Amino acid sequence: MSEHTGHARSVPDADASAADNGVRPDTEGAPVTRVFGIRHHGPGSARSLRHALEEFRPDAILIEGPSDADPLVGFVAADTMTPPVALLAYVPDSPARAAFWPFAVFSPEWQAMRYGVDHAVPVRFCDLPATTVLAAEDDTRTNSGDPLAALAAAAGYDDAERWWDAVVESVPDSTAFDAITEAMAALREDATHTESPGSATQPGDATQPRDAAPPGDATQLGGPVQPGSAAPSSGATPQLETSSAAAGFELPMPSGEDAATLAPLIVDQHTLVREAHMRQVMRQVLKGGAKRLAVVCGAWHAPALTGPLGPAAPDMRLLKGLPKTKAALTWVPWTHSRLAAGSGYGAGVTSPGWYHHLFTETERPVARWLTKVAGVLRRHDLPVSSAHIIEAVRLADTLAALRERPLPGLSEVTEAVRSVMCGGDETMLRLVIDELVVGETLGGVPEDTPTVPLAADLRARSKTLRLKQEALARNLDLDLRKERDVERSHLLHRLRLLGIGWGTPTVGEVRSTGTFRESWTLRWEPEFEVSIVEAAIWGTTLRTAAETKILDTAGRDGVTVTELADALETALLADLGGATDGLITRLDAAAALDHDVTHLLGALPGLTRTLRYGDVRGTDTKALIHVADGLLVRICAGLPGAVTGLDTDAAQALRTQIDAAHSAISTRDDEHATTEWLATLQRIADRDDVHGAIGGRAVRLLCDAERIDDADSARRLAAALSIGNTPAAKAAWIDGFLGGRGLLLVHDRELLRRIDEWLRALDEDQFVATLPLLRRTFGSFESGERRAISQSLRDTGSASITAASPAAIDPIRGQLALRAATAILGAAG
Repeated sequence: MSEHTGHARSVPDADASAADNGVRPDTEGAPVTRVFGIRHHGPGSARSLRHALEEFRPDAILIEGPSDADPLVGFVAADTMTPPVALLAYVPDSPARAAFWPFAVFSPEWQAMRYGVDHAVPVRFCDLPATTVLAAEDDTRTNSGDPLAALAAAAGYDDAERWWDAVVESVPDSTAFDAITEAMAALREDATHTESPGSATQPGDATQPRDAAPPGDATQLGGPVQPGSAAPSSGATPQLETSSAAAGFELPMPSGEDAATLAPLIVDQHTLVREAHMRQVMRQVLKGGAKRLAVVCGAWHAPALTGPLGPAAPDMRLLKGLPKTKAALTWVPWTHSRLAAGSGYGAGVTSPGWYHHLFTETERPVARWLTKVAGVLRRHDLPVSSAHIIEAVRLADTLAALRERPLPGLSEVTEAVRSVMCGGDETMLRLVIDELVVGETLGGVPEDTPTVPLAADLRARSKTLRLKQEALARNLDLDLRKERDVERSHLLHRLRLLGIGWGTPTVGEVRSTGTFRESWTLRWEPEFEVSIVEAAIWGTTLRTAAETKILDTAGRDGVTVTELADALETALLADLGGATDGLITRLDAAAALDHDVTHLLGALPGLTRTLRYGDVRGTDTKALIHVADGLLVRICAGLPGAVTGLDTDAAQALRTQIDAAHSAISTRDDEHATTEWLATLQRIADRDDVHGAIGGRAVRLLCDAERIDDADSARRLAAALSIGNTPAAKAAWIDGFLGGRGLLLVHDRELLRRIDEWLRALDEDQFVATLPLLRRTFGSFESGERRAISQSLRDTGSASITAASPAAIDPIRGQLALRAATAILGAAG
């Protein structure tokens, strides 16, 4: 055993203890320190810790966490502070360098903070400060084994999670901390100690994706969750805090074959540095007059903090030269799904919803849980009765008894749900796992929590507009004829412009062909807090920040006309009046210098939509009309020359742009613009050197606009299918003429006959060469259109359609009809 091995109570010789701790004994005796080795996010650990604190009655509490977050502990007492929440630390000048320390209501650390607040006991954090964590350049921590796996293997379990759930979470007891500390001390005594000269000054990389703790290290909280960090691999032991074992059992030590098959346990330099800092904070608190000190930390660290602290000089040498940077800290809302191991922001909890239930429902937790399961399945229209619940409870209890467990755990309950309620259907079981086992609960923080001005503005605007931040996705349909919905639309567009994707445009349930409706899907993610901090460099309010950012983007070198038109559309959607004038000026200048017709065509639809939205939203768009007219003039002048000499791919891309421009001009409904555009299409249709995909589409658009009649289009079709053209050119023209318009062949039998005759006249080689393009053309038709075309061919074949001869008139039947009509009209009079 090392010098830190032993019980969690440091009361050896009074004089020695006082000397070691830097505190002289007084008449009331030496200070007493208890170290509680816990497991992060464990409901059993949390309940045991709360009971232990009630019994110990400390006058000071230290918690493993960033030591520069002490001023934030007071916010825990606020009524509006609702876990799950997380400490967020970031570098003000580089907000992407950030780290989270998440807490749930069932986290032992959270319960320790709540105890301190409820009993007026000072609470501090004791781990490395965020200023050091965020300053690190490299992650030099060593992958270590899993202490829980070692203990589970010694107890005959092949799953560390199942062992822990059986001996701790299901049987919480406040007297178990001494046993788990002794077990961890024995494991650390046999562990490998690594020493890296440079690692002491590089405690972790706060900017690189990494796990919340070293792979396999199930016992440490101190490594914060990094934005973008990878989750543990499937099947691995979740990276959680180790807690004490339940009272009344001996913790077996691994030996022999069990020890040989486990990954070696390693105490790396990073761990030693963290523990040195924890001991230094303990010395400070004891020197400040604490008599009963409670230390809450990961159980892997407990042996290093238990017993005499010893001289401070070795710890000071370890901590010397640690890097530092500026850091800002605050509380932010968190979610249960972000606690799950399957999330990139996970803290290693595979079943936060289940853990929350265990902690909050102390009476008949299994029956209450299965009742919730039934409710979830019923909401999805699945038949679940009370009998299913009763039978599932019985099965879970029976499985627990067979496995010699005091109470059913998650595995027994899940098997009961799968067998009884879901009938073995894994799809139904997945619903339960997603909505209950993991769950999706979003925490809340007080409004006066320190934050950047941009976040405060968002919070105030959301409250005014009654937009609640929720973890579950919900649909929001906006009617832009209502003032509040218009303001909501402005807010969501500004957030998207700033890279904060709270709202995602979607297709709403309310169908509408107008522009006065918008539909969004809202879902709040914890990482948006970092995005807000990053966006704060652009301004202190959402409006000013969005205006500054969009003008900065528009002013960069190389920005295209299309990008400027899109930016202008976004500015109007977000009501950024301070940016529209600058964007219009920039767009006008860029369009005048850009001679690429494809760029101008790409910008026209967005600009036309902007004009249309401006009318709906009451935005002044007079300056846009000048820009749109100038853009159209340059397009009409340059398009006839840009359609020649194109290969198939380029012709298809240009045809798509022509379609979009035609739709935009039709939507604008300006007579002058429409006339100029159709005249340009006429010039294209009259040329013989145009690719068939574009020539055929020009004829089709002119026919739809009634600029050419059916006889003229039939003549042009006959010319395109004449002998002088290749089969590929003919197919391309047909594709341009028909693309996406299968109903033309259903209603225009003459057109169908001509195309059918052309196809029947192709020889085998020509048909094979033409088939791919024809398949693309006809494949774009709806299945119902294809069936109707087939039926028309069966009905008429390829024969010419002749006018039906007039039917012979029957005078007798006519007289009968006249008499009947006269009688009806007479009765009506």
